[in-house]
Amino acid sequence: MMLDGKHIVIGIGSGIAAYKIPELIRLLRKRGAEVKVTTTKHALEFVTDLTLQTLSGHKVYSDVFAAINDHSTEHISLPDWADVMLVAPATHDVICKMASGIADDALTTTLAAMRKPVVIAPAMNDKMYAGEALQAALRTLAGRPDISVLDCADGFLACGTTGRGRMQEPEALAEAIEDALTEKDYAGRRVLITAGPTREAIDPVRFISNHSSGKMGIALAKALLHHGAEVTLVMGPTAEQWTPVLYHAAMQGVGHLHRIDVQSAQQMYEAATAAWPTADIAILAAAVADMTPAQVADHKMKKGQDLTDSIPLRETQDIARTLGEQKRPGQTLVGFALETDNEQQNALKKLDSKHLDMIVMNSLREQGAGFGTDTNSVTVYTKEDESHRLPLASKSDIAEGILRLLLTNQAAE
Repeated sequence: MMLDGKHIVIGIGSGIAAYKIPELIRLLRKRGAEVKVTTTKHALEFVTDLTLQTLSGHKVYSDVFAAINDHSTEHISLPDWADVMLVAPATHDVICKMASGIADDALTTTLAAMRKPVVIAPAMNDKMYAGEALQAALRTLAGRPDISVLDCADGFLACGTTGRGRMQEPEALAEAIEDALTEKDYAGRRVLITAGPTREAIDPVRFISNHSSGKMGIALAKALLHHGAEVTLVMGPTAEQWTPVLYHAAMQGVGHLHRIDVQSAQQMYEAATAAWPTADIAILAAAVADMTPAQVADHKMKKGQDLTDSIPLRETQDIARTLGEQKRPGQTLVGFALETDNEQQNALKKLDSKHLDMIVMNSLREQGAGFGTDTNSVTVYTKEDESHRLPLASKSDIAEGILRLLLTNQAAE
């Protein structure tokens, strides 16, 4: 896992959003990370020392001169131990101190000594967040290469108003930490991804589709953003909810997502072929319908003759074949294949006939792999007759494996 074995310091400012941090610690430790906590003194008015110590498994550093500190210079030992630091909630006071270089408590002295990546998650009243002093401080911090500044989310605030000032949720904070720890080896690359199923309408209420959830395509899009790519995600209809982490407008060099939601195979074909000419890489992870009704009824078909009569079908346009035929030198095309019989033979045939550079073969034979699961197991074939087995793992880890193989394959060409 991305965070397995990583050392994370969480700095908690004096804000009500501190109540979200225990859940974040739980998430990070579940993903294999080790967590230590430092706070301002007043942060412990919002979340208790005992809660933080119990969940993290470590003493909380909240007082520079406390006798219980493990080291007399805790604000130096924590940065030495850490791989990354998250400041959440980052209050108006903490942010302005950071930008001005002020270090006068346990949290800010730790920040002053930190030479590892730092993620800042602001949280405050919307008027405070929009203030010029605060925004100027955020712009200053966003200009530093070691700091990632998150944007606030819109929503209901503790003061009773609604606006932009909410700290992002624990899952988004964990993703931002992963992002800060990821090498930006896809920076400057434009990547097209297709994901999810398509729906082929029979009448105004019925359609032909498949069991694809879009999880694998979303995992690839998320991984590519962490690696710094510019991603166009053409997404079929899915119940999966994912919103990329929002970064401050002044942030430079972070990945960007352009999402295009589609329903039918024809819509996915049109979106993919429109994006392909300016893309460097296309990863076709969608489960696109091979057939679609030749005609769509303009009324709901009734039981009886309407539904017992056959429904004429026609082939959909082949996205992989079209992109393969249009591929220019320097472009890389990756396909997916889900087979139930003659898996390797069919995958290699598709690799060759559609002019792919790599093909990722899924199998429904292995438990825990395939549609709708959070895990997957795949075999990746290249046009150089190489094969690479990625054993059962989370789809996030499988996505990372595919991206590593893609870079290796491109370097070998």
